[in-house]
Amino acid sequence: MDDALVIGAGHNGLVCAWALARGGLRVRVLERRAVVGGACVTEEFHPGFRNSTASYTVSLLAPEIIREMGLARHGLRLLLRPEANFLPTEDGRFLLAGTRTAAEVAKFSARDAAALPRYMASLERIATALRGLARRLPPAGRGDVADLPGLLLAAREVRALPLADRQALLRLLAGSATEFLEGWFESEPVRALFGFDSVVGTWASPSTPGTGYVLLHHVFGEVNGVRGAWGHAVGGMGAITRAMEAACTAAGVTIVREAPVARVLVAGGRARGVETEDGRLFPASLVVANVGPKLLFSRMVAPEHQPDWLQEGMRSFRTGSASFRMNVALSGLPRFAALPEPGPHLASGIILGPSLGWMDRAWRQSVETGMARRPIVDMLIPSMLDDSLAPPGCHVASLFAQHFAPRLPGGRPWDDAARAEAADRVLDVVERFAPGFRRLVVGQLALSPADLEERFGLVDGDIFHGAMRLDQLWAARPLLGLGSYRTPIAGLWLCGAGAHPGGGVTGLPGRNAARAILAARRLGRA
Repeated sequence: MDDALVIGAGHNGLVCAWALARGGLRVRVLERRAVVGGACVTEEFHPGFRNSTASYTVSLLAPEIIREMGLARHGLRLLLRPEANFLPTEDGRFLLAGTRTAAEVAKFSARDAAALPRYMASLERIATALRGLARRLPPAGRGDVADLPGLLLAAREVRALPLADRQALLRLLAGSATEFLEGWFESEPVRALFGFDSVVGTWASPSTPGTGYVLLHHVFGEVNGVRGAWGHAVGGMGAITRAMEAACTAAGVTIVREAPVARVLVAGGRARGVETEDGRLFPASLVVANVGPKLLFSRMVAPEHQPDWLQEGMRSFRTGSASFRMNVALSGLPRFAALPEPGPHLASGIILGPSLGWMDRAWRQSVETGMARRPIVDMLIPSMLDDSLAPPGCHVASLFAQHFAPRLPGGRPWDDAARAEAADRVLDVVERFAPGFRRLVVGQLALSPADLEERFGLVDGDIFHGAMRLDQLWAARPLLGLGSYRTPIAGLWLCGAGAHPGGGVTGLPGRNAARAILAARRLGRA
């Protein structure tokens, strides 16, 4: 019998398993697929072409996790993008953010260039405060005395900010990204450059209240000690979870592949282990779920073991990030009309969504028809930094697109025809800014929201395991009463992105959950 059994070998599950094993527990991880890593994997999608299948770029991975797990010793190597982002406009101009952002912004607005240092400094101070909160256990949200320490710590973090930053934080939490950015910048391309982060993995317009926080969430990260930077894991995102798997194995964790969990075994009000779809039983003192809370409580835990408030809360829990993911094999490099010659812009994040209006219209179209006619596309060409991903002279591109409804209207399924239609719309947008792109395509893998659910267990294709909105954050993630990773079923814990601090390849939900479990065991309360 294991001390702890982790459902799902995604990155948070591996981080949690490693920390529990280092804390002296016998730990087993069950993974439904033949490959470890969850949505953070590298796979061949066309003969000779490999890419990060779902998660596609690194920044939010906590540096302390890299250090504690010794991921560099286990082969992980991270590279910074030479430039941060490239945003071409429809009139043939462009913004190239990174080494000379201020000069690039000044091409569009001297006023915006003057505001930029104050904007970046304020955002960094706010992000620093919230980085601290992301690494602390939140209150459970039950409203009892046990919530007080977490509430006081949060208050102290926020109170330390200057008053102007506290006001900005309030606007970010409660307002929209559009309102926030309009208070800083006048140029549409500049607003779009920063506003793109507000709709990543979020089925919303940048004008929707709450998108200000999503914008903020995406500036928490760092790569190789550079705050707010984005980079590439050599070998693709699967290199992260391969290194984590090696660290887990060295710590004594047992990982079982092709072991999809059907149900959590509950007796006497306590989780006692799990049963897999093929009937295997795995008893354990603790069960730790790295699957999304919607999946856990709607399919793996029988209703009779859940209190009414939990069942009601899960019925209202919002999922569905409206994301469509493509991996494309290319015979050569694309040429963008705004900057046709090869250069560092091709190794940056390429934002194809030149205004907040474009982003708003994409959302509205998805609400009305299920698919944006002109989606927002984030494009990376990781083979610019990593030639192991494609044959000589060839390249791979990651295309991450918004907005595509998790469920299409009129009962239309996400079948082959719908997937092909969506993929065409994504490629149409790329072709619009990089004429001739389609001629370079020699193979592709397209994943609709339904495909993301079927392949990775992401309910409604939600890349964050649940919407990152104010009523599903911190002590209320996923629900009030579940904020401290503990569920009302004794011995059943959460450790995935559906728990605090939420989505992205951070590892923090797994690390925080392990700390909570080990602390509870020391007190005899696990």
